[in-house]
Amino acid sequence: MTRSAPRTAMYLAAGLGERMRPLTNSLPKPLVPLAGRPQIDYALDRLRDAGVTRVVINLHYLGGMIRGHLRERRQPEIIYSDESDHLLGPGGGVVKALPLLGDQAFFVHNCDSFWQADGGRIFRRMADMWDDARMDALLLLAPLGNASCFEGPGDYFMSGDGALRRNSAKIEAPYAYCGVQIAHPRLFANAPQGAFSTVELWDRAEQSGRLFGLELDAHWFHTGTPDALTAAEQFLSIA
Repeated sequence: MTRSAPRTAMYLAAGLGERMRPLTNSLPKPLVPLAGRPQIDYALDRLRDAGVTRVVINLHYLGGMIRGHLRERRQPEIIYSDESDHLLGPGGGVVKALPLLGDQAFFVHNCDSFWQADGGRIFRRMADMWDDARMDALLLLAPLGNASCFEGPGDYFMSGDGALRRNSAKIEAPYAYCGVQIAHPRLFANAPQGAFSTVELWDRAEQSGRLFGLELDAHWFHTGTPDALTAAEQFLSIA
């Protein structure tokens, strides 16, 4: 087994936040507060606590507000990937940022994924499981019974060793993708040009036996709508 804990991450902040309106009429989704704090702060704190020293953030909608919010942050170091001219989607956004991410495995974090603060423990568990020699991507997955505000029948089936099979038939599957992964740059080799979803690259990794998952042992919220934010805040108030 070849292990190397990622020290770099990408935070996907370039989306339009349309499902979060009206809260995103004047704020980019990463800055919409959850329990009084912008969602991006929870993610950056967890990444920092897990040993990540550099985070690349892609920008499009109201990107200047994200720059302003993070101007004083020193840990982790923040680097921006500008998509103001053309929105590239989660896959294309990472491809554009690859020169900033280096040649080793890195975390990727969606802006609408939340679980209670854990001091970076979940990211350290992912880093401990990561095996450079046999993995191209390691996805964080929530059991459907432990996932709130997620729509759909489940994204993946997982075998005993963590290997994943996508629920392409859209039947009932036990796991939802939490919007967090470790990816190696080779996952993006020969990727499509322009905007695209990372799912097609995960499918390719699955076919070669190089797509794996880790079960999240915390309650997860897909915080993509105002109602989901309210549900997460209610959970925190009684947790």
